[in-house]
Amino acid sequence: MGDAEFDIRPYIEALKMNLSGLPSGTIISKIQPSRSNCLAEESSVIWKEGKVVQDLCLRLRNVECGEVELQFQWIDLPGAKGL
Repeated sequence: MGDAEFDIRPYIEALKMNLSGLPSGTIISKIQPSRSNCLAEESSVIWKEGKVVQDLCLRLRNVECGEVELQFQWIDLPGAKGL
């Protein structure tokens, strides 16, 4: 099935920022594909409709071919501790 690796730190750092005054669609940071990650294309952390969102397209390793697309979005669960 393959595997992929990526760095979640840019997303977590954006979550810790006070972004409430920014317009929806503002790019917080961009992550470029490199040998140290499995990104198939540039990934951006975006402030969208009051939430921090990141879309990723990851190239799978240890398989002949394949990619997986992910979207990160923080969800507050009742009773859970926040960042």
